[in-house]
Amino acid sequence: MTTILAHTPSSSGYWRSPVRGVRFTAVLGLVLLIGITVLFVTGLLSYAAYNPDLSPVNDKTPGKGLLGFYLFAWPTGPHWLYRLTQGLHVTLGIVLVPVLLAKLWSVVPKLFALPPARSLGHALERISLLLLVGGALFEFVTGLLNIQLEYLFPGSFYPLHFYGAWVFFAAFLTHAALRMPQAVRVLRSGRLSEASPGDPLESPAPSAPTISRRGALAVVGAGSLVLLITSVGRSFDGPLRRLAVLAPHGVDEPGSGPGGFQINKTAAAAGVTTADTGENWWLTVSGPAGNLRLTRRDLMAMDQYSAALPIACVEGWSTSDQRWRGVRLSDLAVLAGYPDGVPGLLVESMQRSGPFRRAALRDNQVRDPSSLLALQVNGEDLTPDHGYPARIIVPAAPGVLNTKWVSRLTFGSL
Repeated sequence: MTTILAHTPSSSGYWRSPVRGVRFTAVLGLVLLIGITVLFVTGLLSYAAYNPDLSPVNDKTPGKGLLGFYLFAWPTGPHWLYRLTQGLHVTLGIVLVPVLLAKLWSVVPKLFALPPARSLGHALERISLLLLVGGALFEFVTGLLNIQLEYLFPGSFYPLHFYGAWVFFAAFLTHAALRMPQAVRVLRSGRLSEASPGDPLESPAPSAPTISRRGALAVVGAGSLVLLITSVGRSFDGPLRRLAVLAPHGVDEPGSGPGGFQINKTAAAAGVTTADTGENWWLTVSGPAGNLRLTRRDLMAMDQYSAALPIACVEGWSTSDQRWRGVRLSDLAVLAGYPDGVPGLLVESMQRSGPFRRAALRDNQVRDPSSLLALQVNGEDLTPDHGYPARIIVPAAPGVLNTKWVSRLTFGSL
């Protein structure tokens, strides 16, 4: 029996890599402490950008309760705000994958250690470790699937990722609080290559080394660098855009010309046909003044304004600034019967189904002079896939709030 136990994952001699050690793990843990904190904060900002407390149509987590304590009115400036925060969130999440895998590999012997709990403190640490590992895998896997538009998990991404993030971060903070003092002492006590007396992660009978701990960290860093180069280009302009092979839509833009920039959903995928957008289309504008019907010709006859704004989506991709032209939402609010105080706005699309077929905008978003009911982009009429005959464009808003194929605008309290 003793011989059998010596060859099981719970035995000290089973894990023989000379790379493992508390110093190696502490370095990875420090990187993750900073990186995951940034991920959590930018994730909360992404959630706030949807204005989930504004209207039920924006709220995909109605049972959040106290978890929405921090929500605030998402600003419209700078106009690239959501592009930056969500681009950072997604890109950093991808870049941290090698670090996370290396960290999990470095502590895997502890997952099999016996007895499961030697004290109350040890039991809390083990529980936090299990929640940490499970939460990390869940959050990173669902996040990576989402940016590739592969929804293989049950249920909606929004509540799964939101609630999972809180569980994961709570376990992460608990684990960090329990282990951080030791990690700091270890990092201060000696070099990375030196052995630590009583190191629980070092093998008592290590195999012959094939790489040093510094070399292993260099490999992890190189992996993160490769992922950075092959993903960051879809979130930020520059020469790296052509190298973004890990972007959700590959490296090809949808054609050329004024409408040759990225889209998430085509008109065909949304069920919007030429019969819906042809000569018989009109926009209904509702408010205290009643229901007004405006054709596209009516809208084109109104004062036209331009705004240079990007499209930025939750999957982390974004476009450079496009030149939009159309009618200000604030001018349409005046037509609806709000000449002074601009209220909120409920936007409805001709899209047949989907979680954001209807979306609400705050009063500050309606007031912003760059917020338009866009009719043209880059000097030409909108293409069907970019929302013809009319779409919403609002600075700093997530892509799903820039509703395409608009059929109705309802101004008023939401």
